[in-house]
Amino acid sequence: MYSPRRYAFETVKPGEFASLMDLYENNYIRLKKLIPLVASFSGEAVSHIDGCLDLHVTLQDRSRYTSTFHLTYYFPGASTATLVAEPDLTIRVYHDAGSVEVLAGHLRHGRVRLNHLPGHSLRVKWKLNRFLFRWLGYCLHLGHSVEPVDNQPASHTT
Repeated sequence: MYSPRRYAFETVKPGEFASLMDLYENNYIRLKKLIPLVASFSGEAVSHIDGCLDLHVTLQDRSRYTSTFHLTYYFPGASTATLVAEPDLTIRVYHDAGSVEVLAGHLRHGRVRLNHLPGHSLRVKWKLNRFLFRWLGYCLHLGHSVEPVDNQPASHTT
C-alpha cells in the first residue's frame, strides 16, 4: 500500500502538483549524476556500456537559466537503414531552480506521442516525469555517464 509523503500541512499523493514538483527536483539530482557538467554541456554525447544500449544525449537549446536536451536510445527500425528513438524524451533543465521537466515524450515505438504538453495536463506530466525518474535511475544503475564529446574519454564514444 502506498504511503503518501507529507509536505507542510497537506498530504500529497502521486499525480498531484506537489509530487510533480518533487519529481522535477529528484530528476535534477539524477540528471546531475548522469551529466555532471550539465550546466556547461554543449553538443552531443553517447554513453556506451558493453552489453547495454547506447544512451544518446543532445543539447537542443540553451538560455541563461535553462538548457533543453534530447535523451534517447536507438533501436533498429523496420528496415536496416532506419533507427527508432525509444524512449524519445525532450527535457528542460532549470539550472537556477534545480529542477528538470519533460517537455515532450514519444514512447512505445512512437505510438504514444506527447508534444508541447498543455499546462492543465497534470496527470500526463506526472506520468512522463515519473518515467524519466525511473529511466535516469536505470541509466545510473547500468553505469552510464555522459560528458560532452570534447571532454569525453574514448571509452564512452561510439
